[in-house]
Amino acid sequence: METKSLGDLSIGEKGTVNGFVKGATAYRQKLLAMGLTRGTEFTVKRTAPLGDPVEINVRGFSLSLRKDEAAAIMVKKEG
Repeated sequence: METKSLGDLSIGEKGTVNGFVKGATAYRQKLLAMGLTRGTEFTVKRTAPLGDPVEINVRGFSLSLRKDEAAAIMVKKEG
């Protein structure tokens, strides 16, 4: 598995939250409150044509993230 930001994943790819980018303190609390804690698995469902927003399926619900929020999440890509 390789580590990258959530914003770098393509539609249909699965990953696990590995942490947050340093300096992303503005987004960290918000993302944690939405359930994106370390070890959480998700699947990228959709991406808008210009890449903003990104929709993921996490913990049984769909969550849309802005491009900046997705870039702040470091993930381990599965498969």
